[in-house]
Amino acid sequence: MSSHGSDKFVYHEPGLQHQFSDMEQQEASVSIGMWAFLAQEIMFFGGLFTAYLVFRSKYPMAFAAGSNHLDAFLGGLNTIVLIVSSLTMALTVYYAQKGKRNLQVILILLTMAFGATFLVVKAIEYTDKYNHGLIPAAGLNKRVAAPAGTRYETETKPCWEHHHGEEEEYINPKGEFEWADCSLAKLAQDKGFLTTAEKTGYFANGQLDGDKFRDKVRIFFFLYFMMTGLHALHMIVGLALMTWLLWTAFKGYYNADYYMPVEMSGLYWHFVDIVWIFLFPLLYLLGRHFLAEH
Repeated sequence: MSSHGSDKFVYHEPGLQHQFSDMEQQEASVSIGMWAFLAQEIMFFGGLFTAYLVFRSKYPMAFAAGSNHLDAFLGGLNTIVLIVSSLTMALTVYYAQKGKRNLQVILILLTMAFGATFLVVKAIEYTDKYNHGLIPAAGLNKRVAAPAGTRYETETKPCWEHHHGEEEEYINPKGEFEWADCSLAKLAQDKGFLTTAEKTGYFANGQLDGDKFRDKVRIFFFLYFMMTGLHALHMIVGLALMTWLLWTAFKGYYNADYYMPVEMSGLYWHFVDIVWIFLFPLLYLLGRHFLAEH
């Protein structure tokens, strides 16, 4: 028999792709590729975090006002959900290494359930912003016409006459971004700790300008939707990845000799969770202490 004929029967370890000489080389290549991908993801999110920090340092009270409007309970709930999902994902990797198929499948399903729960809670939050006119793009908020016989433009209270937490009738004929609570700007003015940028950013001729303050709060909500929306998109990608992982785990692909896809999927999932660990305090908690002073 020729040597060419015998090559057909060369043994390959389970899971070894043809472009690699052995499992050690394959695992090193896959690991380097995943870490390189996560590094560029860090730079991707890093730009948004930098923009947030720059604008928040210039307009802290406007960002505090926007942050105080977010639901910290729902944000905290989502934080707990993702932390637990990281645990179930880590256990998935562990049982893949042990070759226990049934436990892999159960834990992947639990991880997916937690991921879906996160997205449902986020959808509830987004719906609330839509209903209250807090989507920072013109025309994308809930439209509610003014009552017959009234003039919306002239009968709306100026921003500075509102008080924090005060419920106002929602009237938004054009679906514009709505913000009517300038109480924290007034508090900062009274306490004398406005930044230089705030003095010019919120005021006109020495008077608090509701439109100017509203524009700064709009920046906060723009960053909020960009950062949380991009994170939610990564979560959706993660759920798609978990769906593929669930099918391959069910087919019994992973064992002590071959579990790299599970481990790399876990790295991606943990990265998405870690990003949220930073988003939660930055968006939901910073500036909340001003509530105690007002």
